[in-house]
Order: sequence, then structure tokens, then C-alpha cells
Amino acid sequence: MRTQLDACRIATGASLREAIKAIDRGGVRIALMVDGKGRLVGTLTDGDIRRCLLRGMDLASPASGAVQRQFQAARGSMLHTEAMALLRRHSIDQLPVIDGGGHLVGLYLLDDFLDQQAAGLPNPVVLMAGGRGTRLRPLTDHCPKPMLRVAGKPILESILEQCIASGLQDFHLAVNHLKEQIRDHFGDGSGWGVRIQYIEETTPLGTAGALQLLPEEARRGSPLLVMNGDVLTRLNLAQLLEFHASHGAAATMCVRSHDVVIPFGVVEAEGVDLVGIREKPVLRHQVNAGIYVLEPSLLDLIPPGEAMDMPSLLLAARAAHQRVAVCPIHEYWCDIGRPETLQQAHEDWARIEELS
Repeated sequence: MRTQLDACRIATGASLREAIKAIDRGGVRIALMVDGKGRLVGTLTDGDIRRCLLRGMDLASPASGAVQRQFQAARGSMLHTEAMALLRRHSIDQLPVIDGGGHLVGLYLLDDFLDQQAAGLPNPVVLMAGGRGTRLRPLTDHCPKPMLRVAGKPILESILEQCIASGLQDFHLAVNHLKEQIRDHFGDGSGWGVRIQYIEETTPLGTAGALQLLPEEARRGSPLLVMNGDVLTRLNLAQLLEFHASHGAAATMCVRSHDVVIPFGVVEAEGVDLVGIREKPVLRHQVNAGIYVLEPSLLDLIPPGEAMDMPSLLLAARAAHQRVAVCPIHEYWCDIGRPETLQQAHEDWARIEELS
């Protein structure tokens, strides 16, 4: 996604003529002005230069007179999906990337994102949206949990849009509780330019058991991306699929670091002798994040017609000597299972959308 920047760079003392050469040389319709320390000062497009020429400036004039100093930029840690959202939100074709010191380190191009999305990824996506959400009652008495709104949009719609932004196009929604609401909202996916099919459980089959109901082409093709329908995250899903492939795994489970603070002094003893005291220690665990990548062949490990959860399938894969990889995620992640996490998601997601 990031182009070579040398051709696009111009110095603060460059002329309009030099800016035009940089635009032509870079081939991405923008010149990037940097100071002597490599910090981004501003941007120039051919439109900026034309407006200066119409005002009577000549090509020998300083480019600083045309530079746009109020510009949109991405931080180096920004996900591709966030960068694309920023490009679209501000109707721009190029997005410089800067580090924490303001140094120019890259350039995102809308055309690159559109090419990736047009090409698409072949991986089927299974979104688990059949849970009853009992811990969120009474909100889920008449609304399926994945359709609860966070920052003005159903949780499941935000998940779908993030998948689409990563180039995924083939979706299977596992539904049960109040399934008609989900069907009525998403239909066949044509409103989002993707294909949506539905897995209907007559009885709950668990997060793994429902995969038995996938159509044959999904069971024999590319690795499956499986996500719980109540998880909001900024994880780069295309990179997750690359991680899975690069580690030669039969299954990959995403995990999130979770700290538990013991509010007491923990005593260490040998028999009746005191060895030590740890005051309010923090226990750090890796917890299941509800996002998985599975090779379709693993579905043969699910007992036909029986319920099975995903941890059981992963343990069965291990018992069958299949590699199960663990992918730590440091990006934003929220499992919306309780009223307090729903409220937290409202606050977090609204802030994330505002910054995108």
C-alpha cells in the first residue's frame, strides 16, 4: 500500500517547476514537501499548482506559495482499513503517513485500496450471529445481540463492513434467535456489494458445530475466517489470513492479553515458613478473542449432527497432530457480552469512527 517516496519528495525551497516534476516523476498526482529533518510540511497536487498559475505565479515561483499545510495524514500504526476510511471520508486520493515525530514514512493511495477490494480475497467468512444474548436482557428479548446498535449502527454491520474493507466478499451468517431481523436487514448482501448466505440452526450447534451446515464449496475451498458476531475489533483481517498461511497452521486462534489484579498480598510459603509476599500482583493471561482461521479439512473432525464449540474443535485438531497457531492481537478489541461492555463499546467505537 505504501509507495516509494523519493520521487514524490520536494524540499521546502523547491519551485513550482520542481513540484510539477515530482508529481510527474512519482506518478501518484501529489508532491510532498519535507523539511531538512524529513518532517512533512505540506502537500501539493496539480490542482494546487494550476490555481497558483491562474493567480499569476510563474513556474519559477516558490512551491511554498502553493503548498497545503492543513492536510490529512495517517500515523504509521494506522490499520489499512482505518486509512481507507479516512481517504473515503475526506474524498481524497492520497494519504501521507507520518511517524510520531511528523517524519514522512509512507503514502497510502486510494487506487491501491480499490484494486485490492476489486480483486477480493477468496476466503469465506462465517459470522456467528445465533446467540440469545441472555446477559444483555431485556435488550435482547426483542433484538438479536448482533443487531444491537453501537455508535448508531448494528454490531454485525460494523463487523461486515470491516471485513469488506479487507477485501472479503463471501459471507455466511449463522443465525437462530430472532433470525428474521438479521435476514431482513442484510438480505443477500447486494446492498453491500457482497454475497451473503445463511446457516440456520434448528437447534444450537455451537460455534464449531454450525460449520457443518456450510455449503460444499465453502467446506472445500480457501481457509475460513470465523468470527463471533458480538466482537468489535480493529484487527487487520487480511494480515491475520497472511499470519495463518505463513505459519502453516491448520487453525489459528486470536488471543488478547487480559490482566487480573489480585487485590491482596499473595503469601508464598513452604510448609509453615514464610518465603515471600507479593503485594497485589497482576496475573496476565491470553484469552480467546473469538476470531479464528480454519482450514476446511478440520470440519471433518466435527461429529455429524452434534454440537461442538470452537475450543473443542481446536483441541481435537491438536489431538490429530494438526498445528494450531495463536495470534496475539494488540489492536482495539471488545467482546460485547454484558451491559457494561456494551456501554464501553458505545464510547470507544464512537471515538474510533470520529478519528477515522
